[in-house]
Amino acid sequence: MTHSLPDAESVQPRVVKTRRNITLMVGLSLVGLLIFAALFAPLLAPFDPNAQEMAVRLMPPSASHWLGTDGFGRDLLSRVIYGARPTLLLVALILVLTIPVGMLIGISAGYLGGWSERVLMRITDIFLSLPNLVIALALVAMMGPGLMNGALALALTSWPPFARQARAETLALRRSDYLAAARMQGINGLRLMFGHILPLCLPTAVVRAALSLGGIILAAAGLGFLGMGIQPPTAEWGSMVAEGSKVIFDQWWVAAVPGGAILFASLAFNLTGDGLRDRLDTRNGN
Repeated sequence: MTHSLPDAESVQPRVVKTRRNITLMVGLSLVGLLIFAALFAPLLAPFDPNAQEMAVRLMPPSASHWLGTDGFGRDLLSRVIYGARPTLLLVALILVLTIPVGMLIGISAGYLGGWSERVLMRITDIFLSLPNLVIALALVAMMGPGLMNGALALALTSWPPFARQARAETLALRRSDYLAAARMQGINGLRLMFGHILPLCLPTAVVRAALSLGGIILAAAGLGFLGMGIQPPTAEWGSMVAEGSKVIFDQWWVAAVPGGAILFASLAFNLTGDGLRDRLDTRNGN
C-alpha cells in the first residue's frame, strides 16, 4: 500500500491560509488586550495616573515603577494604561461618524449615477485631496481642543475612502443578477440601496475601517502632541510624548513609553486589518 505525498500546489494554499489566520488571530489578540486594559484600567494600574510625587520625578524603570516616572513623578505604566481609554474612545467616535457618512455618499453616488454621482464624487475628491492632520489642526484651532472636537475634525477628513470604495462596489452590483432579481420583485429606491446593496458593501467597509485605524491613532496622537487634543492632566499618549520630548536625551523613557504604546496600538489594528482583508476578500478563494 503506497501513500502519495501532497504536491506543492495543494500545500501552498493551506500554508497561505494558515498564515492569514495567524495574522488575524495575533491582531485580534492585541486589540483585545488594548480593550481589556482600557476597560479594567482602575484594576490594572498600580498608581493613580494623575498623582504627583516630586520626590520620584524622572525616575528610570525600577521595581517600584516598572516603566519609570515623568517630570511630575507620575507613574508611566499607570498613565499608559489609562491613556488607552481616550485613544479607543476617539477611534470609536471617528468610526461611528465616518463609516455611515462614507457609505451613504458612496452607495448613493453609485446607485443614482448621472449628475448626482458626479457632484457627490467631486465633493469626495476635494476632501480626499486635503491633508488630514493639517485640516484637523485647523478645525480644532477654531473649535477648541477636546475629545469630541478632535473626533469631529478627524472624521471630517476620514470618510472619503469609505465613499469611494462603496461607490465602486455599488457600480459593480448594479449589473449583477442579484439586484436584477430584486428589481423584478418590485424592490427599488431606498429599500434596494440599504436592504440589498448595503449588506454586501459592509465586509469591505469593516476591512477598510480596520486598516485605517492605525493612521487614525497616529493622527490623534499628533493632535495630542501639538496640544490640540485631550488636555492635561488627562493621560493621553500624544501629549505624553510631547512632555517626554523635552527630556528625551537624558530621560528617554518618558517619551519612549507612550511612543511604544502608540506603536503597539497601530500594529494591533494594522495586523487585524490585514487579516480581515485576506479573510473576507472573495477573490482569494476563501
